[in-house]
This record gives sequence, structure tokens and C-alpha cells, in this order.
Amino acid sequence: MQKSTLLALLRSDRVALVAAVWLVLIAGVALVGPEIVGKAATSIDLRARNAPPFDFSRDWVHWLGSDSLGRGILARIFLAARTTLGIALASVLVSMIVGGVLGIVAGLSRGRLGKVIMRSMDVVMSFPSLLMALIVLYVLGGAPANIVVVLAITRLPVYVRTARAEVLEIRERAFISAALVMGARPFHLALHHITPLVLPTLLIIGSLDFAYVMLAESALSFLGMGVQPPSITWGLMVAEGRGYLASAWWLAFWPGLFIMLTALAANLLAGWFRIANDPTLRAAQGDASHA
Repeated sequence: MQKSTLLALLRSDRVALVAAVWLVLIAGVALVGPEIVGKAATSIDLRARNAPPFDFSRDWVHWLGSDSLGRGILARIFLAARTTLGIALASVLVSMIVGGVLGIVAGLSRGRLGKVIMRSMDVVMSFPSLLMALIVLYVLGGAPANIVVVLAITRLPVYVRTARAEVLEIRERAFISAALVMGARPFHLALHHITPLVLPTLLIIGSLDFAYVMLAESALSFLGMGVQPPSITWGLMVAEGRGYLASAWWLAFWPGLFIMLTALAANLLAGWFRIANDPTLRAAQGDASHA
């Protein structure tokens, strides 16, 4: 589908457009936010300890209040956005690429290799994902790279199973048979004929998974098994603020609100992307909007 068509469809769906704008803003914050706030996110000012929000006489980094060490909540959110979104995006990309490749190989393989891949995914799925992440991170530590690897592994079966199911259907089509008759090698077949058809589905799952992985990382940080200070994530900010809920609710409320809005926006945009890439659903939505 052409970019102009996608943009026209996005503009016609106001909810998806708002979600896309929010995600673009958050991505911009993650890219340049730490440079904008500078040392304001880490500078201690005990005179501003637990200062309430909406005090516009202070610097803008304190407009959402201050934490127990006088650091601006807004500045901390800007700093944490890069780590939170970076971990979520890296986990999704790793699991989508590795899972997509394994799923395509399993779908094209008619021998033992495909069975080994699928049984391996069954083993991964047999463990509760959050419990497995907690055990691994307890042993290896909560470094961002470890979190990315653990979250990517827990999401692998989704991509492998989806890609394999797509390939099993695609490989029976006439153009695949024609390519085989003309001497196409399996690698060429997978790269040029199958991957372009499987990729949109994986992207839809990836956009949904982004919200799930971000929430999982926040849960791990909240439980104390994720990223550790001096690094900061939105989930860790919520964990740090839970002891002040009665006296300084803003410490946990604002990062929790950013987590909720970003996850909601990712889910809404994933739903729109699914409709935009399915002509049947797109036509049905168009008929409903004109009814």
C-alpha cells in the first residue's frame, strides 16, 4: 500500500490519528528529552522535596511536582522515556526478526528441522513468561541488555507460530509452485516471495507486542527485578513512588499515566494498522462510516 493511501486512511480515523501523534511525541521525547532536561533530572534539591504539581512559579521541569530528593518529575519522565521505549522497541524487534525467520524456516521445512523449532517454542510457552523473566533476571541482573533478551525470548513463540501458519498457507499458492518449477531456490523463495507477505502480519503483532513488552518491563522494574538506579524507567519511577501514595501521589501517578497512555496508543494504532492492511476490513469500515 502506498504511503499517501496510508496517510489518508490515518487522517480519516481520528482515534488512530491521535494515537499516532501521541506516539510520535513520545518518540521525540525519548530521542531528545534527556538532552533537553540535562542535569535537571538528576540534580538533588532538598528544598523542593515532594513539591506538589502545577506550581508554575518553578522551572518547567517541576510543573508535575518533585520527588523525594527534589528532582523534577517531568524531567525524570523525559529521561526515563528513552530507557523504557528503547527496551520495549529492542525486545520487539529481536523477537520479531528471530521469530519471523524461525517461523519461515519451520513453515518451509518438511523434515525434522521444522519439528525441532516448534517443539522448542512449546518448551518456551510452557513457562509463565513473567515468572521466567523474574528467575533469569534474578540470576543475571537487571541490566537493560538482559531485560531485552529475556523479554524477546518470552515473545518468540507468538512470531514463530504466526509466521509458520502464514507460510503453510502461502506455500500452497500457484505462484509458489510456479517459482519452484522455474528453479527458485528455498532462500530466494523465502526472501522474495514469502517474507513480503508475512511481514505485514508480523508488524501488526509487533505493534501490539510493543504495549505488552512495555508493560512487562514496567512490571519487572516495579517488582525490583528490572532496571536499577542510576538508570531510570517509568516502571521504576512508579516503584519509587509507591511509598508516598498517601502524601505525594504525583510521584507514581504521572509515570503510571504515561505508561497507560503509551500502551493504549500502541494498541489503538495496531488495531488501525490491521484494518488498513486488510481490504475486507477496510471496506467494511468504510461502509459502516457511510451508514
